[in-house]
Amino acid sequence: MKILILGASYGSLLSTKLLMAGHDVTLVCRTTSAQLINSEGTEVRIKLRDEDVHRSIHSADLPGSLDATTPEQAQPQDYDLIGLAMQEPQYSSPAVAGLMKRIAAAKKPCLSIMNMPPLAFLKRIPALADADLSSCYDDAQIWENFEPGLISLCSPDPQAFRPPEESSNVLHVGLPTNFKASTFGSDEHNAILKTLAEDIDNVRIEGKDVPVKLRVFDSLFVPMAKWSMLMTGNYRCVRGDDIQPIHDAVHGDIDIAEQMYRWVDDLAQKLGAAASDQVPFEKYAAAAKQLLKPSSVARAIDGGITKVERVDRMIQIIGRHLDMFNPTVDAIVSTVDQRLAENDKAQSISAQSA
Repeated sequence: MKILILGASYGSLLSTKLLMAGHDVTLVCRTTSAQLINSEGTEVRIKLRDEDVHRSIHSADLPGSLDATTPEQAQPQDYDLIGLAMQEPQYSSPAVAGLMKRIAAAKKPCLSIMNMPPLAFLKRIPALADADLSSCYDDAQIWENFEPGLISLCSPDPQAFRPPEESSNVLHVGLPTNFKASTFGSDEHNAILKTLAEDIDNVRIEGKDVPVKLRVFDSLFVPMAKWSMLMTGNYRCVRGDDIQPIHDAVHGDIDIAEQMYRWVDDLAQKLGAAASDQVPFEKYAAAAKQLLKPSSVARAIDGGITKVERVDRMIQIIGRHLDMFNPTVDAIVSTVDQRLAENDKAQSISAQSA
């Protein structure tokens, strides 16, 4: 099959898994990154089970073929599946927004591996049918032309990052957990998803199983298990004057962390999730012991960025829609608002003095 993936950073992890399974992938990215990938390919570093050293998996060595292109040049009608792996604010850039219009018109199934669920996906949830969530998005109009049944949400549970000392075509996987995807609205598109999952599952290196699978679930709510993790760990890495590792956000006050986690679990269940759709707090807390760096959203804010995915605000608004209120959530949203406003002010002063 042919898969188009928007986003060559985190998207290169899913693309590598697909390439290993013999499928062809096109990554959509900026011109410089596209040129680098087309000349050198990608490298994903990952540990196999019971091994202490990361292995480097190069796209050029894999059975599937990889290329890269820019948003302006991408032709979504030529692909069987579209992967959405950019940060939510990136979809608002003119070139990407134009591509999103073409994707919606092509009516191709779209697998989102964003932390921020696409607005079109949330329309599949009856309890949110009349909820106004537009303020959570950088540009909610991006999703207006998408058919909800053509959008699936895939929880981006694997922890991966670009090593700052490496080129942009290198990705390091720190925590090789699985992608967990909900089904689409049609059997035809679900067959594509399940075939890809099976093919990825069968991949071996020297007879050894390769971590990071694609798991497919009938429930719309399995990917939402990530929401509890994001609010308990990732967004609580952001503090008023600095940032902290996920480990510290969770284990610095384990009681507050557990209260936050269970409140978001309760919110998901009020939307329709089953308890079995979610990840127990104890399992997440154990995994967080390995997460010794601040989250990507915290690092971005600390680096001066003015726009990030606002899963925190989305959960706050959904909670209020369901008559659920939480002072810790309000404090998280307020802190992120404050830091982003400070970054915006600093950028404005810098631009005026330039």
